[in-house]
Amino acid sequence: MLIYDTISHLVIADDQYDILSFPTPTKQALQDAQRTMILSSSGWRKVFAQSGDEEDPTPSISEADAILSSFAALALARFLNVPSAQPGCLHISSIATEKTQPPTILVGMDARPTGRVIGDIVCRTLTALGCKVRYLFICAAPEIMADCNLHPEQADAFLYISASHNPIGHNGFKFGRNGGVFGEKESNQLTAIFRSLVEEEGLSEYVQKLSASIDDDSYLHVLNSVKRQKRQSLERYEKFVLSTACKSNEEQKQRAFSRLVQENALLNPIGIVSELNGSARSVSIDYFFLKSLGLQVHILNNKPGQIVHGIVPEGENLELCRKTLENLYKKNDIFKLGYVPDNDGDRGNLVYIEESSKKAKILEAQSGFALVVLSELCQARLENPSAKIAVAVNGPTSMRIDRICDLLNVHIFRSEVGEANVVELAQKLREQDYLVPILGEGSNGGNITHPAKVRDPMNTIMSLIKLLSNREIFKLWCMATNKEMPYNLSLEKILATLPAFTTTGAFSEKGKMQVTVPHRDLKAAYEELFLKEWDLRQEKLKELHIEGYHIYQMEGTQCHQGMGEEFRHPPYSGGLKVVFCNKNGVETDFIWMRGSKTEPVFRILADCEGINHARHDYLLAWQRDMIGRANEMAACKA
Repeated sequence: MLIYDTISHLVIADDQYDILSFPTPTKQALQDAQRTMILSSSGWRKVFAQSGDEEDPTPSISEADAILSSFAALALARFLNVPSAQPGCLHISSIATEKTQPPTILVGMDARPTGRVIGDIVCRTLTALGCKVRYLFICAAPEIMADCNLHPEQADAFLYISASHNPIGHNGFKFGRNGGVFGEKESNQLTAIFRSLVEEEGLSEYVQKLSASIDDDSYLHVLNSVKRQKRQSLERYEKFVLSTACKSNEEQKQRAFSRLVQENALLNPIGIVSELNGSARSVSIDYFFLKSLGLQVHILNNKPGQIVHGIVPEGENLELCRKTLENLYKKNDIFKLGYVPDNDGDRGNLVYIEESSKKAKILEAQSGFALVVLSELCQARLENPSAKIAVAVNGPTSMRIDRICDLLNVHIFRSEVGEANVVELAQKLREQDYLVPILGEGSNGGNITHPAKVRDPMNTIMSLIKLLSNREIFKLWCMATNKEMPYNLSLEKILATLPAFTTTGAFSEKGKMQVTVPHRDLKAAYEELFLKEWDLRQEKLKELHIEGYHIYQMEGTQCHQGMGEEFRHPPYSGGLKVVFCNKNGVETDFIWMRGSKTEPVFRILADCEGINHARHDYLLAWQRDMIGRANEMAACKA
């Protein structure tokens, strides 16, 4: 029987249809399919569209990828010590005799076409293994994580089917517990299990037999429970966003915060454009939650799967939102802000009205992150005047955050790129008695507001609303910067007070390269080349007031200062950053590089103090040249 989702009206699954009923793929086919998969702590991703075209919106996947999807569920069950998932357990009859308490696994997905097939496979496999499955179907990533953050006792782990901002033909998996993805150690263990499954004899047939032998009533219960589970998760998510904004789990304080925002909205109305691009946020809390706070909301493309432009919320993919906001502002000047999420809804890049020009502008990712950091740090400092406060950010986050932290007497710590890395770093800092109210990855605009452990556009919006509506927050910043407090606040006026930096855009084509050699060899050649280049470019660098440098290597949660392989560790895939100093030893600029662990690209970035595009372009071009030549040098030595 076909079971439909009551919110999206999409088919969830057919409990009577065995989705793994097909000829067993060869071991070679499975190996080939797994070989194209990128496996990292940020998620497992590959092109799942059956055609192999990453832009193909088909819902169909290959038989080999169907088995891999079942293996992803099996790997998690094995990681959680489910007896029927362990090596050597290839007998279906053993499942019925298990006496141990089965783990509860929360499963959800973004709105990609292939997700519904993969979700069916994952849920059938987990149910057949004896796990208790709580299926949310299509839901935003922050929603599923809020659920198990607030109620960790009701989910031993979560499995989220998504490829985040990758093109529509991609898909993949994220795993975690307690509101965040697994850290590096657990992620590596899970990845090792998954890799081993393809090599284990008879395992493909085993998962197919599991699917065929599933108890129909058990799986029908999972599918029929989606409506209740989804309603519950939405309620929990809304509560979690409110508690994050007001820094309290007390309902009284949450209601007081809501009233404050509502009262301010009556005096200074704010309209928001939500251009959801058919993402998982289409069936999340966005519209009703923002409306409940007294905000005016104009929503676009709010049908899941209604993907009208590229998924990554950058550049031209923000144009529909920008134009819509500008047109609405001409008719009603309360509309001042808009956002576009990626497909799993854990990012939401922004557009805003520049009131001086009456034009809608795209808010650059690093600037958006800086606004949120400013808001959350000022709130934390007001509430905790003498606290030891810190911020955890990734390596390529702009040094404008360093300047904000200096002015507010806040410590800053850096990790390697990756959501799991900054979350783990923040937790380590809390264990050292730091208050860490905000963390994240400025390089992609991804703020993580404590106690959340994932990026969330709702938290971003709440931080900006607090900045615009709570004058005490911005007043503290004005005092720290010796600036006069404006009578009427706007994002344009607040942006003008931020430390000025010019930074490579998060998804700039000039910020991507292709590298053909192992990163270990590339970095060794790069450092050798950099020392020569430093001497050759002294005259030009002094014109830029650059007279010294530091080199930082970022691996996981660690940031090591120093040049050479003794400051790096296997697999040598962390970030490398050259920070430049003026004659007084003040760090003013940096160039950075790291190979992406979720996409087949090598990312680079330059960050320069001041609004100076020529300076930025010079440093970025120098970085591209050195990496290109280092790649050639390393290739010749190989």
